[in-house]
Amino acid sequence: MYFFKYIYVMKYLKISFGIFLVLALSRFIPHPPNFTNLLALSFYIPLIFGLNFIPIVILSFLLTDLYFGFHSSVFFTWGSVALIGYISIYFKNSLSKRLLGAASAAVIFFILSNFGVWISGGYGYTLNGLISCYILAIPFFGNTFVSTIIYSALIELIYKIYNTRFQREG
Repeated sequence: MYFFKYIYVMKYLKISFGIFLVLALSRFIPHPPNFTNLLALSFYIPLIFGLNFIPIVILSFLLTDLYFGFHSSVFFTWGSVALIGYISIYFKNSLSKRLLGAASAAVIFFILSNFGVWISGGYGYTLNGLISCYILAIPFFGNTFVSTIIYSALIELIYKIYNTRFQREG
């Protein structure tokens, strides 16, 4: 009994370490503003490995934010990542649904993270300030959306190749 728990824990730790490495390294690689794999990974990690890996995704953000520095809307950023992970299971049935879910992830991140920026007071606590905050964030959303779709397609391709190879050898 304890042996099986040990194997499960070791597998969880290995996958968690791999997730941390991929997320952390991707934050250190130079990239255009908001052109990262982070939202695609935030969507696909819980979808592929299970919802119990969402805390690892958040922990990876927390640990790398120790280096990059915290900002006033960090909890909105982390919250959007957690929400994206939790909703991912509703998009698992087909490729088109998963890509729609990944696109939705970019929209969720845009809405929540920029609400966090607005609520920090930089644009004033008015409707005009809220609208200005979202309008000024639109150029960044383009990179977020395109990178999320590109990295999602790449994850889909890698996952398909892995499953095809594994099924032939198994």
